[in-house]
Amino acid sequence: QVQLVESGGGLVQPGGSLRLSCAASGIIFRLYNMGWYRQGPGKQRELVARITTSDSTGYADSVKGRFTISRDNAKNTVYLQMNSLKPEDTADYYCNAVHSLRSSMAYWGQGTQVTVSS
Repeated sequence: QVQLVESGGGLVQPGGSLRLSCAASGIIFRLYNMGWYRQGPGKQRELVARITTSDSTGYADSVKGRFTISRDNAKNTVYLQMNSLKPEDTADYYCNAVHSLRSSMAYWGQGTQVTVSS
């Protein structure tokens, strides 16, 4: 059974930082491209950051220079370090895993809520 379990969300003041974690089980983690998505109130889900099996990364323009995605294959975990948080970063954040050779093998976590507010 595949599980992606996010953690690390919460309430933070503008300018603050949070680190999200996504622990994967039931998959061969090193074979999966990983991504973080978010869905704000009344908005569509959007890609925030992604990291490939070869550690190539990409970011949404809105988070470049503030967020950093990383992975630890030994721990089957992907991280999202979020700095200089803004109120518009408020959203539910979701972890996504897609097999690098078979895109039909894709999984989602249950999400973790991030609220940026004073």
